[in-house]
Amino acid sequence: MNAQKRFEIFARLREHTPEPTTELHWTTPFELLAAVLLSAQATDVGVNKATARLFPVANTPQGIIELGIDGLKDHIKTIGLYNTKAQNLMKTCHLLVNQHGGEVPATRSALESLPGVGRKTANVILNTAFGQPTIAVDTHIFRVSNRTGIAPGKDVVEVERKLMRHVPREFRKDAHHWLILHGRYTCVARKPRCGSCVIEDLCEFKEKVDIA
Repeated sequence: MNAQKRFEIFARLREHTPEPTTELHWTTPFELLAAVLLSAQATDVGVNKATARLFPVANTPQGIIELGIDGLKDHIKTIGLYNTKAQNLMKTCHLLVNQHGGEVPATRSALESLPGVGRKTANVILNTAFGQPTIAVDTHIFRVSNRTGIAPGKDVVEVERKLMRHVPREFRKDAHHWLILHGRYTCVARKPRCGSCVIEDLCEFKEKVDIA
C-alpha cells in the first residue's frame, strides 16, 4: 500500500469519527490505568460496569490500598480473571504510592515496570492519558492492519513498528482509536461489513463481502 492511499484512509476515518477515544470510562490517568488492567479478556462494557461500582469508592492508588484485596475483589468479581487482576492492580497501587508519589508515570519504562502492564497497556496510557502518538496493537488493530494492507505483519510488534513508520504524522495520535473502532464495528473478524465501510475502495482485502 502506498503513502497516498494510507493518507486517504486515515483522512476518511477522521472525517467519519473526528474525535475518537477509548470506550472505557475514566476521568484520571489512574482510572484509565485501572480500567485497562481490568480489561484483558473482558469487554469494555463489562469493565465499565465494574468500575462504576469501584471508582466512587476508590479511584486512587491509596484508595485501592485502603479498600484491601478482598474489598477490591468484591467490586470487580464480575470481570473474568478478577483474582489475578486484583492482585496486579493492588501491587501496582503500592508501587505507584511508594515510587511515584501516587501518580501514574508518563514514561514507557516506568509504566512497563508495573505489574500487569506490558507494551500494549503502556501504549494505551501514553496515548490516551498523556497524548503521546503511540499505537497499541490489540487484536482489532492487528486484524485491520493486515486485512486492509495498511501495515501487514506477522506479530503485534511488527505491525506496531510499521504503523509508526507509515501512518502520516498528523494522524498518528488518533490512529490507535480509529483502527480499534473500525475493527470493532466495521472490519469485524468473521464477516467484515464491507458494504458499509468508508474505506472499502481503498482497502486491499481480496475477499470483500457486501454486508452492510
